[in-house]
Amino acid sequence: MKKKAVYQLNQSQKMMVFVLSMSLYGLATLFTELIPSINLGVIEFSVEYFAFIPLTLAILFDPLSAALGAATGEVIFSEIMLGQFGGLGEVEKFILFSLGIYVAGMLVRDPLNRRQVAIASITGIAIHQLLAAVVDILKVSFAIEEFEAVAGLPQSVIFVEMLSAVNDILFSGILFCMLPTVYLVPRLYGKIEPLLGIKKRTPELRPALSDVLGLKGIVIGFGLLFFAIGAEFLSNTGFSLIEFEASWAESPVAILVGIIVGLLFVVILIKGIMSRQGTPGGMPND
Repeated sequence: MKKKAVYQLNQSQKMMVFVLSMSLYGLATLFTELIPSINLGVIEFSVEYFAFIPLTLAILFDPLSAALGAATGEVIFSEIMLGQFGGLGEVEKFILFSLGIYVAGMLVRDPLNRRQVAIASITGIAIHQLLAAVVDILKVSFAIEEFEAVAGLPQSVIFVEMLSAVNDILFSGILFCMLPTVYLVPRLYGKIEPLLGIKKRTPELRPALSDVLGLKGIVIGFGLLFFAIGAEFLSNTGFSLIEFEASWAESPVAILVGIIVGLLFVVILIKGIMSRQGTPGGMPND
C-alpha cells in the first residue's frame, strides 16, 4: 500500500514563512494599539488582534512556522519595541495563541473551500480565547489574582471571563479574523506560493491532521497548556524573569517609530522575496 504523501517544507522555506508571519503580524499589532475600544454598557468592543494574517499563512503554508512567527512578532513589535517586556507573563499568550493558529492551519484540507477556512479560523480564535479564559479563572480560583467584578454583571469569575471570551470571539474573531481569512485564502491560493518557491497545499498534499488529533498531539497540547498555566501563576506571584518597562513605554512616539521600523522591515523582506524569485535556482520545491 502506497504511503500517503504529507505536505512538508524544508528548513529555509519554514524560516521564510516564520519571518513573513512575524513581520506582517508584528506590524499589524502596532496598528491595533491606535484603535480605540467602544463600550456599550457592560460590553466592550475592541480590536483584539488582526489574526487573519497568521491564519492565512497557516492555512496556505506550514501551520507551525506561521503560528510561532506571529507569536514572536507580537512580542518583538508590540512589547520589546514599545519599551516593555513581561517576562513569564508573555508565555501564556505566546503558547495559547500559537496553539490556536496552528490547529486552525492543520484543520483545512482544501484552501479553496471557504466553509473549511471559516470553521478553522473561528476554531483557532476560540481555542486561544477560551483557554485564556480558563487560565484567568484558575488564577482567581487558586487566589493567585483577585477577582475584578464588573458592575451590572453577576459576581462570578466564570461568567465574566467566559462572557469576555465569547465577546472577543464574536467581535474580533469574526470581523478581523474569520471574514478577512475567508476572503484572502482563496484569492492568494496558487498565486503567493510561487513567489516563495513553495508548493501549494492540496487536499491530497497537506499536513497530517493526525499530528493534532493523534495521542501525541493531544498530549503535547495539554502539556503546553499546563506549562502556560504554570508560567502565568509564577508571573502573578511575583517571580520575575527578564522583565522591564521603559519610561516611554507605549507612548505615541514609540508606536510611531515602531510602525516606521516595521514598515521598513516588511519592505526589505518583500524586496528580498521578489529578488529571490528572479534568482536561478532560487525557488526550491522539494
